[in-house]
Amino acid sequence: MTTKQDSKFKSKVLLVEDDKMLADMYVTKFSREGMEILKAEDGAKGLEMAKKEKPDLILLDIIMPKLDGFAVLKELKKDPGMSDTHILLLTNLGQSEDVEKGKQLGADDYFIKANHTPAEIVAKVKYLLANKMKK
Repeated sequence: MTTKQDSKFKSKVLLVEDDKMLADMYVTKFSREGMEILKAEDGAKGLEMAKKEKPDLILLDIIMPKLDGFAVLKELKKDPGMSDTHILLLTNLGQSEDVEKGKQLGADDYFIKANHTPAEIVAKVKYLLANKMKK
């Protein structure tokens, strides 16, 4: 079993994150894993990129300029062309109401930044993408 995917089938991940330092760190981590990583610094750009690029998975912050992550998630879930796209919320909002709202809106998972290392997030993304490829 190989851990790196064939370059012809390189997974495309969209990171929607307004914290430049954090976004750059995730870009580096995912790139090292052989994934194509796209980056948007606000919700409006993230929504536009998601619809244009059709990534395999989206990591979505909630508190962002222009459109918050919940609004982006709601819009993406309305789009039939995005139905196969995994969407993970990656945020500092840790209240149970926020987690519940994210799941009700259709997020595949909800990660509180302070509770997970970047390596754990990358591992979860790799797991989801590997299972998606098997389908």
